[in-house]
Amino acid sequence: MTTPKILCFSGSTRSGSINVRLLDSAVKELSALDCEVTRISLEDYPLPIYNGDLEEKEGVPENAVKLAKLMSEHDGYFVTCPEYNGSLTPLMKNTIDWMTRVPAEQAVPFKDKVGAIAACSPGGMGGIAMLYHLREILVRLGSLIVSEQVAVGNGFDAFDDHDKLKDERSSQFLTATCKSLATKAALLKV
Repeated sequence: MTTPKILCFSGSTRSGSINVRLLDSAVKELSALDCEVTRISLEDYPLPIYNGDLEEKEGVPENAVKLAKLMSEHDGYFVTCPEYNGSLTPLMKNTIDWMTRVPAEQAVPFKDKVGAIAACSPGGMGGIAMLYHLREILVRLGSLIVSEQVAVGNGFDAFDDHDKLKDERSSQFLTATCKSLATKAALLKV
């Protein structure tokens, strides 16, 4: 089986974010599965709020092009995102919107990619409503999102000092999600 290249990022850039901690756990899992992992922070790719007039006047921002090209260079991606009012964060939605505005001859970021999604929330539901919305968006853009997903509730108490999930069931969901992503992304390369 070939080594899949997986891009990992979070829809949160907040210091101490539980979703970034979940992302770090996923990076460890994927690395243990011999994936070639690239972990980025969207904080390093600032983008203006999407506006069609701005795009027409100034074009697609350079950071959107960089992100789209980076995504295009990978076989799959793992995304974590907090739930804001039952949906995804403005940062995640804006990033997706700008990436899809990059001309196809430069990069095709989501089409024919394998993705995995995860959420961590202070509440008991673990961001499950956001996962539904994020899955719908990414599938519409042409990604195969693995059926396994991770929703970690009570997020402020969910991790040990090494960003490992304390709850065995949540840990098993993370492992299963990462294995599914790695397997399907490797098959995509064949």
